[in-house]
Amino acid sequence: MAEVGLKKWIITFTVITASLLELIDTTIVNVAIPQIQGNLGATLEDVAWLSTGYAVANVIVLPMSGWLGNRFGRKNYFLTSIIVFTLVSFLCGNATSLGELVLFRIIQGLAGGGLISTAQAILIETWPREDVGIATALFGLGAVVGPTVGPTIGGYILDVSSWPWIFYVNIPVGIVAAYCTYTFVRATPKEGQGQPVDWWGIALLAVAVGSLQTVLEKGESEDWFATPYITALAVASVFGLLLFIWREMSTDHPIVNFKIMRHRSFAVGMFTSFVLGFGLYGSVFVFPVFCQNLLGFSALQTGELLFPGGLCTIVMMPFIGIMLKKGIPAQFMATFGMIAFFIFCWMLSNSTLQSGTGDFFLPLVIRGVGMALLFVPLTTLAIQDLKGPEIGQGSGLNNMMRQLGGSFGIAALTTLIHIRSGFHRSVLLSNVNDYNQPFVDRFNGLIKGFMAKGQTLFDAKIMAAKAMEGIVTRQTMLLTYDDAYWVAGLIMLFSIPLLYLQKFKKNANIPADVH
Repeated sequence: MAEVGLKKWIITFTVITASLLELIDTTIVNVAIPQIQGNLGATLEDVAWLSTGYAVANVIVLPMSGWLGNRFGRKNYFLTSIIVFTLVSFLCGNATSLGELVLFRIIQGLAGGGLISTAQAILIETWPREDVGIATALFGLGAVVGPTVGPTIGGYILDVSSWPWIFYVNIPVGIVAAYCTYTFVRATPKEGQGQPVDWWGIALLAVAVGSLQTVLEKGESEDWFATPYITALAVASVFGLLLFIWREMSTDHPIVNFKIMRHRSFAVGMFTSFVLGFGLYGSVFVFPVFCQNLLGFSALQTGELLFPGGLCTIVMMPFIGIMLKKGIPAQFMATFGMIAFFIFCWMLSNSTLQSGTGDFFLPLVIRGVGMALLFVPLTTLAIQDLKGPEIGQGSGLNNMMRQLGGSFGIAALTTLIHIRSGFHRSVLLSNVNDYNQPFVDRFNGLIKGFMAKGQTLFDAKIMAAKAMEGIVTRQTMLLTYDDAYWVAGLIMLFSIPLLYLQKFKKNANIPADVH
């Protein structure tokens, strides 16, 4: 039964706050990695496991969250996840070695995986059936804005304090969310209590999804299949996934109910959620790297650039929910969202080495509009046919696919940058010769400039050669990032036909009966 009045808004605030905890922590740590590395005396490869361990643990729990909520009661599971996440945040801040910090981040990821999908299911229960589009829009604020503002918050904290505070800030928020959950969220029946636990299913899920996520997180830095353990994990993920699907389809008490794939809209929605994750996390990954490595922006400056787009998403979300309630087809809104994202990528692909902060304002605002037009309609389309306990299961799988899409996006774009940088460098170097008059003029101009500053001819030639190397490197990276933007935009654009394989509904709301 839906809630009314002030209680409905308190619960809405509670679940959005709790989900923001998890989503912000997905990206906030990234900006602190150099400081953590220096403070704990770790290598960059080792400290990267802070993000990898969290992501792997998170994606393992996501598809299980519906089953866990059903077995222990959704309120109990949600409250426990908040408490564990908050306690482990304190332990992360107090870690004295990298090993401790990685362990606590893995536990944090396990707890965080229970927050997203469970929060979404609680929100669907809380709002009336006719207003579920608005509820989904409000939930989308955290899911879309969280990864975007994470670097901004992290950059600000590091400017005024030290890295432990990126974890300590979770504590007061977690306490408030736990209190509100305990006080206001209605308990649900423990329908799965007493049923046998599919331990084989849990083990196979951990092997399949955990191996796949690790391959995506570490593949590029480990030169993919040239590294034996990456190859072994890739094989384990394939066989683990096949065995997991077989196990879940044949057992009477599955951890993940694949029978919900019989709903065409949900099955197609899994792919559109994957594409959404690719665009959301991939663009958030490429843009900061481009700004900081090539244009020389600080982490805080980069975060501040992303903020207006995030604010635009916040403003747009409620209106998207209202339009869904009025019967505007979700497919149409998602189509405009994908086109807007393509325009954002196209505009950024025209960036130059002289691009400043003002050049990125409009593209990032367009991205913010696009993300608002994508998240709510895609989520609504995916779970529009699910009923009862299927909603919890569907939310978990849908969120897992979005996370995996983000991991695939980051891995694919990182690999693309690596491959295309070699290509562009070879093309540019083909013009660095004595038969290319523009190069000769530029090179001689540099020599004269260095000699005018008091350098000898010999030293001036060496310095000019180094300067030209720097110019080639920067131009190479610029062209490479432009390619990455194009690929991200085209993938989103080519995914539009998938939307029209899903059912049209005059009012694509989710059934209210989720008990």
